[in-house]
Amino acid sequence: MTTELRVLHPSEWDDWYTNFELAFGGIPTAPEERELVESLTEHRRSIGVWDGPDVVATAGAYSFRVAVPGGALVPAAGVTMVSVAATHRRRGLLTSMMRRQLDDVRSWGEPIAVLTASEPAIYGRFGYGAATQRMFLEIDSDRVRLELPEGVDGIRLRSVDPVSAIPAMEAVYAELAPGRPGTPARAPGWERAPVVDPESDRKSSSRLQCVLAERAGQAVGYVTFRNKPDWDMAGPSGTLLVRGIAGLDPAAYAALWRHLMEFDLTARVTCDNRPVDDAVLHLVSDVRRCNVRLHDGLHVRLVELGAALEARAYRAPLDVVFEVADDFCPWNAGRWRLITDTKGGASCERTQEPVELALSVRELGAAYLGGVSFTSLAAAGRVRELRPGALAETTAAFASDVAPWLPHGF
Repeated sequence: MTTELRVLHPSEWDDWYTNFELAFGGIPTAPEERELVESLTEHRRSIGVWDGPDVVATAGAYSFRVAVPGGALVPAAGVTMVSVAATHRRRGLLTSMMRRQLDDVRSWGEPIAVLTASEPAIYGRFGYGAATQRMFLEIDSDRVRLELPEGVDGIRLRSVDPVSAIPAMEAVYAELAPGRPGTPARAPGWERAPVVDPESDRKSSSRLQCVLAERAGQAVGYVTFRNKPDWDMAGPSGTLLVRGIAGLDPAAYAALWRHLMEFDLTARVTCDNRPVDDAVLHLVSDVRRCNVRLHDGLHVRLVELGAALEARAYRAPLDVVFEVADDFCPWNAGRWRLITDTKGGASCERTQEPVELALSVRELGAAYLGGVSFTSLAAAGRVRELRPGALAETTAAFASDVAPWLPHGF
């Protein structure tokens, strides 16, 4: 039979999602998570490939608004649930879905697409560049101490049920989101994702717990975590598994970390996703005992190059001409002149002026949020400087005051 690529109908969701699960190992998603994913799926933005009655490939795209340097929230397609059945590999199905999806994203007027990659090597050929990193921490809380800022003792900590804490946590998240490039604004329904807590995911740890940090009765921070008790011959050696932590100011953030580090009967605090410039690195007495590791995070694809570059702010004035290669989205290919100022204005238009920097759209995606420098890309041979000084000027203009970061998966 010939295959058919088309938009997902709501009645087909179960088969579509089950195929996605099979492609990622075949372990069923917990019912609570499956219900959440189904409720968040945007059917008109989800596609699949059918071989007769069978779903053999899947891809979706959430409607996101993602923070960029300067604080704007830019419409973005959050690419998700991409899979191809093992029986249908090497037939071009992934390429056909990526082609259809990026054409759709362009028609929706969204200048960028973003994703997290199960295998980063897959998506570079479609123009996605790794734009953020996530930091893993495993802190030896028996031996690491904190140097606390002023005001910590004025913070009240209160243990609450995570679900009942959603409004307070979402208010903190919403206030912080525009200040951290790469952070999605949470659309309705997404507030449930941080607190979904299936028992099958706990793996000998406790239910999800939540502590709010409050000042004068107002929430100024929160932490969600599980406690995994353990004992050895020397005594208790449990681990706190942090899911999310945020504070609106240094005192609130440090107070939450003090709570974690002084937790009874534990010897470690682990986090599997923090920004690379997290303040906790400057609170701890010994960063070597924090077992810091890095991993790629959000991958960015410029779908409408001019609109994407005009949507963000820049740290320095810039007038540069790019020669951009983009085989997969040829409407982006060619010569572009980007002119910026420090007041947030930018224009990016076609030009015939002499080329000053040559690169592919993948490099622009990597550098878009300000976490990857053009200088480092040039050192790897992925950007060519054709006018002396253009590389340093562009690197300075694109930089972000804070490291870009994706606080949660999708």
